[in-house]
Amino acid sequence: MSELLKPEKVIIDFKKGTVQPYKRKKEVRLSEIKEYFSSIEDAEKILSRGRDPIIYEYSEYIASETSGNLNLGVTIIYPGKIGKEYYMTKGHFHEKDAAEFYLCLKGKGLLLMQNENGEVSVIELEPGSLGYVPPGWGHRTINTGRGKFIFFFAYPSDAGHDYLIVKEKGFAKIVIEENKQVRIVDNPRYQKT
Repeated sequence: MSELLKPEKVIIDFKKGTVQPYKRKKEVRLSEIKEYFSSIEDAEKILSRGRDPIIYEYSEYIASETSGNLNLGVTIIYPGKIGKEYYMTKGHFHEKDAAEFYLCLKGKGLLLMQNENGEVSVIELEPGSLGYVPPGWGHRTINTGRGKFIFFFAYPSDAGHDYLIVKEKGFAKIVIEENKQVRIVDNPRYQKT
């Protein structure tokens, strides 16, 4: 039996994109995520000019990391591109069979998913839409708009995260801007197993 927790009120600030109380809060800057973009060279150029922009940030409520509990939070992805590729989260697979969902609060973006067989699925997110990530699908979110892309997320607290596999192999597809249009194209750095 898991530990018995006390009920707790959690406040989501839809305008600021925060959750209170949070147990984890992080700003992810370009220097931390540069290897996740298809053009590391474009990322290095920005960093060499003394700039290290925030790509995304999140605040997360964690009741407990034991089975049966939920983690939830809010992520903000800022608008921008590295070369032609839109700002995005690192992306991850869960270490255990676990689902996750993303409820768009503000802005617009994409939920890019891929299973272990390399099959890709993409869901467009706009305010009020929810993207469901089934167990076994790696996933990342991408800001394709001109303003902040803000979404609420929830997943089982014992799901775990594997970011390394995404860093090493990438996803089969990337999201770029070409001729002022959002395009989903093959990732030149993708490594099949």
